[in-house]
Amino acid sequence: MAKLIRKISVGTDYKNEAMHYSVGQEVYGGHKICDILEDDGGYKIYITKNKEVLPWKFFNSNMAVSVEYNLDY
Repeated sequence: MAKLIRKISVGTDYKNEAMHYSVGQEVYGGHKICDILEDDGGYKIYITKNKEVLPWKFFNSNMAVSVEYNLDY
């Protein structure tokens, strides 16, 4: 399955106060975001470090989320 989501932004004020998460972005403790998937009525973010994939964050459908899709499909 192709990885269609490349970035999500969470928050009502996209420019000033939203949190932005992109595939490939380095996060907590040297981990990198490897996948952003739409699932179970929300969005799941997975991180990787040393070839281990871990669930990191989940945003439900009640939150203000802006999605950017990967155009290289």
